[in-house]
Amino acid sequence: QVQLVESGGGLVQPGGSLRLSCAASGITFSIYNMGWFRQAPGQQREFVARITSSATITYGDSVKGRLTISRDNAKNTVYLQMNSLKPEDTAVYYCNANIFSADYWGQGTQVTVSS
Repeated sequence: QVQLVESGGGLVQPGGSLRLSCAASGITFSIYNMGWFRQAPGQQREFVARITSSATITYGDSVKGRLTISRDNAKNTVYLQMNSLKPEDTAVYYCNANIFSADYWGQGTQVTVSS
């Protein structure tokens, strides 16, 4: 059974930082492309960042320069370091694992940026 479990969300003030984690089980983690998406209330799900099995990284335009994705294959975990957070970063953040037709999602973790 595939599980992606996100953690690290919470309430942070504008300009603050958070690090999200996504622990995967039930998959051969190292061969999967891992990504983060987010969805704000009333909005469509938005691409945030992706790191492939070969460690190629891409970011969504709205987060470039502020967020950093990384992975630890030994721990079956992908991370999202978020700095200089803005109120518009408020959303539920979802972890995604993808390879060919296999596509898995976590339950999400809430990030709220507010003073």
